[in-house]
Amino acid sequence: MSVRNQIPAGILSLDLKDELSGFRNRFYIPQNTIYMDGNSLGLLSVDSEESLLRVLDEWKKLAIKGWTEGKRPWFWFAEEIGTMASKLVGADPGEVIMSGSTTVNIHALISSFFTPEGERNKILADELNFPSDLYALKGQLMLKGFDPDKHLVLAKAGEKGLLDEKSIIELMTDETALVFLPSVLYHTGQLLDIKMLTEEAAKRGILTGFDCSHSAGAIPHRFNEWGVDFALWCSYKYLNGGPGSTAFFYVNKKHFGKEPFLAGWFGCNKEKQFDMLNEFIPSPDAGRWQISSPAILSSAPVEGALKITLEAGIDRIRKKSVQLTTLLAKMINERIIPHYQGFRLITPTDPSKRGGHIAIEHPDAAMITEALKARGVIPDLRPPSIIRIAPVALYNSFSEVWKVVDILAEIMKNNEYVKFRGQRRTVT
Repeated sequence: MSVRNQIPAGILSLDLKDELSGFRNRFYIPQNTIYMDGNSLGLLSVDSEESLLRVLDEWKKLAIKGWTEGKRPWFWFAEEIGTMASKLVGADPGEVIMSGSTTVNIHALISSFFTPEGERNKILADELNFPSDLYALKGQLMLKGFDPDKHLVLAKAGEKGLLDEKSIIELMTDETALVFLPSVLYHTGQLLDIKMLTEEAAKRGILTGFDCSHSAGAIPHRFNEWGVDFALWCSYKYLNGGPGSTAFFYVNKKHFGKEPFLAGWFGCNKEKQFDMLNEFIPSPDAGRWQISSPAILSSAPVEGALKITLEAGIDRIRKKSVQLTTLLAKMINERIIPHYQGFRLITPTDPSKRGGHIAIEHPDAAMITEALKARGVIPDLRPPSIIRIAPVALYNSFSEVWKVVDILAEIMKNNEYVKFRGQRRTVT
């Protein structure tokens, strides 16, 4: 890694005033690396390592007794970690459960919340959503006998590649049974107005669900206050739970009487679960949407990660995240776009409409990404032309943001990226 220019005093001052700077020491940061890919995979923390090692030790020493005799008994692990996470999204205990994976949770919840009646038989989503979400929506439509080409309505992006909430609301018609949208668009980093969309849908008798994978742990949510019907999110991005770590879902308590159509034995009422009844007696809360036994080893690191997030405070995390992305966007606009052709900032400049990452577009994004990696900067590529840079409040500094832009400027000035022509890795 080479940074020839001295970091300005103003940037160093921001680091000195950073009240979250101490949390950086609790993360394992790859040596000689500026890690800016936390919106794809967060880093391992000392706290997550400790909670994982504790559970491994319980398995070793307690074996099956760990289900009831562990420090945090495995049998109630999903509910207890869900209660921890509920504080980040404005939910009550019992409304958030740690369970499954994001796409599995989409299937589980959509199967219950998409209840077509007469002409109200369409799902409203968007064309920019993560592809897996759209696969699940199409599958759920087909399972209920509907043609996705006719019954999945996709809101279109505007000229700048962003969604407009007013245009989405116009698509909420008498034929719409359910609205399912991302909180933050994974490409552009655009943050949708969940409160507005939920309120407008409710006025029309439409249920709302949100995939919050790109906002949970970075942005405060108030699901109960806003009246959100259900939501789900992964735990391996800003929540730093580890690769493939167990996901979460939220169900507003007003829906606890709904039938979970993808029922499984871990959704049973805890008092009846081991009676092994052929009749499914669901949990009285959101736990009824659990399907299989929880993956305890994939869940254990999430406990430690949540401990850090709750200690830092989601409001303080959001405040610093906005400062980091504002600085990053400002520097890109000043030091990159005017001087090197082909660059375009595609993330909204208004912080209230922006998630935790900045996205820039360039025709040679793949080569530039590889050049950044060769210089010790880890961003994220979204083919064919988008580079995502995510300065995470818990472990990135303002100086690192400055260095990233300085290195990018050097790469472009010296045409360092051209030697990576034709190279593209499978995972970024």
